[in-house]
Amino acid sequence: MESGPAIFTGSVFAVFGAALVLWTAVRLRQGAPVAHGTNPAVSAAVAAFAGTAALLLAVWCFTRT
Repeated sequence: MESGPAIFTGSVFAVFGAALVLWTAVRLRQGAPVAHGTNPAVSAAVAAFAGTAALLLAVWCFTRT
């Protein structure tokens, strides 16, 4: 019974994390700022960390099913 919500939540985290990591990589490759008005290195690091954390949460959710 509990596997349905865990699969849904894991899928949401996986899609969000993958999209955030991909978007950050594309912005860095183009030389564009990741976040306007901030230090480029810090904003890229925070975005990459958040994306990776979301992917790790997705893996954790999938192991709970």
